[in-house]
Amino acid sequence: MTTTVRDASNPLQGLKEATAGGKGHPPVDLWNPPFCGDIDMRIAQDGTWFYMNSPIGRKPLFKLFASVLRHDEDGKYYLVTPVEKCGIRVDDAPFLAIRMQTEGEGRSQILRFETNVDDEVQVDAEHPLRFEAEAGTAGLKPYVLMRARLEALVSRALFYDLVAKGTIEGEWFGVWSTGQFFPMQKASEIDF
Repeated sequence: MTTTVRDASNPLQGLKEATAGGKGHPPVDLWNPPFCGDIDMRIAQDGTWFYMNSPIGRKPLFKLFASVLRHDEDGKYYLVTPVEKCGIRVDDAPFLAIRMQTEGEGRSQILRFETNVDDEVQVDAEHPLRFEAEAGTAGLKPYVLMRARLEALVSRALFYDLVAKGTIEGEWFGVWSTGQFFPMQKASEIDF
C-alpha cells in the first residue's frame, strides 16, 4: 500500500498525478479530498489567469489548472486533485468562449464554441446557452455550460454574431441549436 505524504509548502502537490496520462478532463467531480485553504489565484472576466496578482502567460500551465477546476454547489471554485482541494477566485465565468462555428440555419442550426483553454462544446440540452442581465449597462451577457457547473462567458464579438443568427419564436428573441431554442430576451423589449 502506498501512502501519500502531503507537503504543506506545495498547495497543488497532486496536480501532476491528477492530470497524468490520457486526454480529456480528470474526474474531479468524483474526488472528495480535504480542503487545504484558498490560494492566491484568480480568473479575471477576460479569461486571464493570475497567480499572486501576476498573469499566468503560459497557456499550457493555465490549461493544466483549468483541467482540474471544479465549481461546487457552495458557489465556490476549487482546483481539485485526488489529495487536496484549494479555493480560487473567479470574477465572472472561469472560461471565455472565443470562437464560434455554425452549421445550417433556422431550427436545424448547430452552434459550437471553443474556449480560451481549447475546450469545445456543441450547444444542446446538456450544454445550454443562458443570457443574464449585465449590471449597469441594461445589456445581456451570454454564457454556455461547458461541463459540470463550469461556464464560458461568450465574448462580446461572438455575442453580436449570436444576435445576427437570432430569430423570434412566440414572445421571445433567441437562437436555435440542435433543435432547441435558447431565448435571449422578450421580443417586445428589443428595439429593432
